[in-house]
Amino acid sequence: MSNCIRPNIPAATIFFTVRLAQRGDDLLLREIEHLRQAVRITRAERPFAINAWVVLPDHIQTIWTLPEADGDYVTRWRRIKARFSHGLRPSLPRPGHLQPQKRSVWQRRFWDHPLHDPEDFHRHLRLCLDSPVRLGLTRRAEDWPWSSIHHLPEQRGDMRVM
Repeated sequence: MSNCIRPNIPAATIFFTVRLAQRGDDLLLREIEHLRQAVRITRAERPFAINAWVVLPDHIQTIWTLPEADGDYVTRWRRIKARFSHGLRPSLPRPGHLQPQKRSVWQRRFWDHPLHDPEDFHRHLRLCLDSPVRLGLTRRAEDWPWSSIHHLPEQRGDMRVM
């Protein structure tokens, strides 16, 4: 197994893709309130700014800006994923109950990309917010209800370049 060493860059702005273990599942949409609660609690104990967020049936794409003195996004994701997983109703079948080799609701790792300049930020912002259209889930990004596109003027904030 390879060791994934992730940078700890305070005040970084980072694009993430975080997937469920079971591709094609719609668990994130069915349990959207559990996901929101997991994020709310984690942000309360370890703050970060959300520049963009879209929840798709089997994965999340988001852009975060971390606080000035804290670059530890790994712990934040670990806590969000754990809170979501533990908050699921016991009657809800999990991938681990269906396939013994899959023990987690989430893929073990996630994809992260620190954003280096405003052009990189805007490219990934469009990538994030246009995902429902690219995946054929809706015709217009504005029609996808699980997207921060509806709150974008509030969330644009300032993007700190690395």
